[in-house]
Amino acid sequence: MTLRPSRKLIRSRPVAALASVCSVAALTAPAVADGDSTDSGAKGIAKPTVVLVHGAFADASGWDGVVERLQRDGYPVIAPANPLRGLGSDSAYIASVLKSVKGPLVLAGHSYGGAVIGEAAAGNPNVKALVYISAFMPAKGETLGALGAKFAGSRLDPALKQVPFQSGDGMTGTDLYIKPEKFHQVFAADLPASTAAQMAATQRPISAAAFTEKAGAAAWKTIPSWFLVATKDRAIAPDLERFEAKRAGSHTIEVNSSHVAMISHPGTVTSLILDAIRTEASGTPSLATTGGTASTTGLIGLVAIAAGVGLIVAVRRHQARDR
Repeated sequence: MTLRPSRKLIRSRPVAALASVCSVAALTAPAVADGDSTDSGAKGIAKPTVVLVHGAFADASGWDGVVERLQRDGYPVIAPANPLRGLGSDSAYIASVLKSVKGPLVLAGHSYGGAVIGEAAAGNPNVKALVYISAFMPAKGETLGALGAKFAGSRLDPALKQVPFQSGDGMTGTDLYIKPEKFHQVFAADLPASTAAQMAATQRPISAAAFTEKAGAAAWKTIPSWFLVATKDRAIAPDLERFEAKRAGSHTIEVNSSHVAMISHPGTVTSLILDAIRTEASGTPSLATTGGTASTTGLIGLVAIAAGVGLIVAVRRHQARDR
């Protein structure tokens, strides 16, 4: 079934979750365990390993809510530490992690992590889908600095603090941090202030050089992609996210979220990853294509066809766990 794009934003969490759960139910189990996403893989097809790559000013713990949900569904998950030292070296490191994993892979990248997976996945035939969460998605030869300047809306630059560093081999550079007093507003406005304060205190800096390096590859040119646009993002302009998703031909949803959608909307992010898995297994997407949002009307009809009242109850439970 092809859903018609809606112009309405996804203002509540269950809409995107509904898309994945409904499409999954049509292929797999008729009911969903309490608050869980369902298994999106087709019978006889090995479940892919999901690799979650974090971005700047963060670490892999930001994926905790997504990891929990995917593991409950029986998916192998890896959330490696992104070095945050430079696009070329970071991508090479993540590419080496990917080569250590056997079988199919689905990659998800948040923020700067999106630029990393786009280069790290290039040339790896095991990577079946790329999922971008409020992320950078550069074309080959683009720099993140130039890409970020294309659209207004980001408040990141004036919130940054520059700190010189020297490595063990004598090499010097500049690390970028978000000023603690700006962290909540710019990075995580829909999280409690106390949570944002802890994140600010434990943030990992990124080398300024990462924003001036040219992307060496753009795997999204040949690998199917999904994109979550965070409409309240103040770190990466939402219009830039829309531009990237449209350019790549990504299956796209929009969520009323800050930059850290995987923390404030873990169920929705998980559902988007599951949709990528299910689509690559079956060849039938359940979400609207580039630039659209999941259609509420179409999804309701799909619920009735797929599983009826039992599935609706399960989706409501999914919503509760996303809060």
